Amino acid sequence: MSRARSDGTAALERAGAETMKRAVQLDEASRFQESLVCYQEGIDLLLQVVKATADEAKKHRYRQKISEYMTRAEDIKKHIEKEKQDGKYHKQIRIEDNATGFGYEKLFHEYLTEIVSEVWVEDPYIRQVHQLYNFLRFCEMLVKGPCKVKTIHLLTSYDVGSGRSQQLSVLEEIKQSLSNYGVTLNIDFSSSIHDREIRFNNGWMIKIGRGLDYFKKPKGHFSIGYCDFDLRPCHETTVDVFHTKYTKKT
Repeated sequence: MSRARSDGTAALERAGAETMKRAVQLDEASRFQESLVCYQEGIDLLLQVVKATADEAKKHRYRQKISEYMTRAEDIKKHIEKEKQDGKYHKQIRIEDNATGFGYEKLFHEYLTEIVSEVWVEDPYIRQVHQLYNFLRFCEMLVKGPCKVKTIHLLTSYDVGSGRSQQLSVLEEIKQSLSNYGVTLNIDFSSSIHDREIRFNNGWMIKIGRGLDYFKKPKGHFSIGYCDFDLRPCHETTVDVFHTKYTKKT
């Protein structure tokens, strides 16, 4: 085996070992969704090690480990699926202050399966200009798919100042624009709304401490992160993800 190939295999082994160590730690902490991702990534790395090494004894050891990890990953999948069926699934994501990489696609795409056709957005702060742009970008994500959204329900609060007419005008413009894509936007207002949550009719519910408005103001109109939310620094907030049998409140 060439020196370069040997170094490459060793790097794969280290990466696989570290990933599996993290998977086990998350598993022991009952953070099952995150541990499952690490198990899957680690298994892929170890399979690459098996493919790259010529040492039959090492191949055998890694195949045994891979088999054990695959069995555990399947058990976790079954556990997660049972929690979903029982309406007990809960995943929490902590977004640190100034963290990047948490654009709407990153946060929501995992839950926007093809069967999603109806979305409920409850957020009291869809009224200032930047908040209205946040909602527009969220709608753009829904239109792009892979879900087939036909109806979006927005429950928010009125702007209490002079910006009310602008708020209503912008929401009406978004509504008309969505209609061009076959999507109906239903808008309701409440003076007592406080909670922030987003629900999809496939059973997923996402509660964000700051609602859709968890991004910091960009330094300028031509600074990195102005257009791409994945590059925009965030405010500290917590995201709670649940799976319930029914999303529409009665």
